Amino acid sequence: MEHAVAVCTSDKVQAGVGVAALVNGKQVAIFRLRDGSLHGVSNFDPFSQANVLSRGITGSLQGRAVVASPVYKQHFDLLTGACLEDESVTIATFAVIERDGEVLVIVD
Repeated sequence: MEHAVAVCTSDKVQAGVGVAALVNGKQVAIFRLRDGSLHGVSNFDPFSQANVLSRGITGSLQGRAVVASPVYKQHFDLLTGACLEDESVTIATFAVIERDGEVLVIVD
């Protein structure tokens, strides 16, 4: 059953800056894009084997909202988790919502 886990207040997630949160034992990187939308992906970068994606840079590539890993610069689609440089690699994505001044991650 899905439920929402509060991770921080809304003001902690600034546009273009990632925030890392521990949600049910999983590290989640949360991003607010310039359009105000919130996105969550695994904080674990499969290429560098480190929890660093929350420190990545968000942007748009090939018409897709992405985060670029701060280590080896691979781009991950924020909606699907797919790596744009290596289609065989995908990271987990998480639904993120904002309610009553809090940022919540939806988990199973």
